[in-house]
Amino acid sequence: MSVASGPGPAPIEVRGLVKRYGELTAVAGVDLTVETGDVYGYLGPNGAGKTTSLRMMLGLILPTAGTVRLFGRDPIASVHALDGVAGFVEAPAFYPYMSGRKNLELMAAFDGHGAKHRIDWALETVELADRAKDKVGGYSHGMRQRLGIAAALLREPRLLLLDEPATGLDPAGMRDMRALIRRLADQGMTVMLSSHLLPEVEELCNRVAIVRKGSIVYEGLISELKRGAGTTYSLSTTDDARAMAVCRAQPGVSDVQVEHGTIRFSADEETAAALSQALVEAGALIKALAPTTVTLEDLFFSLTEGDAPEPGPPPVPEEVVA
Repeated sequence: MSVASGPGPAPIEVRGLVKRYGELTAVAGVDLTVETGDVYGYLGPNGAGKTTSLRMMLGLILPTAGTVRLFGRDPIASVHALDGVAGFVEAPAFYPYMSGRKNLELMAAFDGHGAKHRIDWALETVELADRAKDKVGGYSHGMRQRLGIAAALLREPRLLLLDEPATGLDPAGMRDMRALIRRLADQGMTVMLSSHLLPEVEELCNRVAIVRKGSIVYEGLISELKRGAGTTYSLSTTDDARAMAVCRAQPGVSDVQVEHGTIRFSADEETAAALSQALVEAGALIKALAPTTVTLEDLFFSLTEGDAPEPGPPPVPEEVVA
């Protein structure tokens, strides 16, 4: 079963979103747009307001200020805004003494709209068909996470919102979750996920929003974020003291420093080539010169470092939207 997507309003548009709990501001004016076909990462340190934002996007809690539109509709004004939208916040919750299939049957009966006819497809999609008759209480954490996605798939969503879907999974479970999300995206589903597992996000997502103390500090393509950071090089020569002096004097070379006996600096490709010639002329022969690939993790910390974790809002029950 494939997921159709077509022209129309963006799956998610958030403008000026604020949530306060007394004197605590959990979300401090978030603006973001998730486009059709995105696998969109929502990133931030613990206490940055990610889960609170997702709850407001799903209409589970009221914003203090600002607006949310899901395919152009307000989830607070009408439950029909959630048509074509599914997901889970914090962790999917099930009856542990019932089988995976029975849990899905109960949800399908509540949802209607032919959901019961999609149970087999949902279980196959998340690779739980062979464990569908087993009690959920015996499921691993990864299996329960995948069952949560199966529950969401009963609604044939065009937009899937997932809060930390890979948290607590072992490496094999992370691999399976990553492959599942990739398959759903390849079928045309738009996915927004919050996560603190930055290598996973870098591999899965095309666009991200990075939130710090409840506010967005970057939103856009991961490729643009990395391109804007420039290129960092590592350098080793026959005379590193002389090489350091040449690097610091070379126009266009910046952030020159020594780390673990290796010179590191930032420059564009043409400047690095000119520096190579200058080093040879100065008698500091190059033993190694290589660009260092900047990672999403590096950029995340550069945008959020110095944050002190903020206390979260008062605890609320776990919820499943499916």
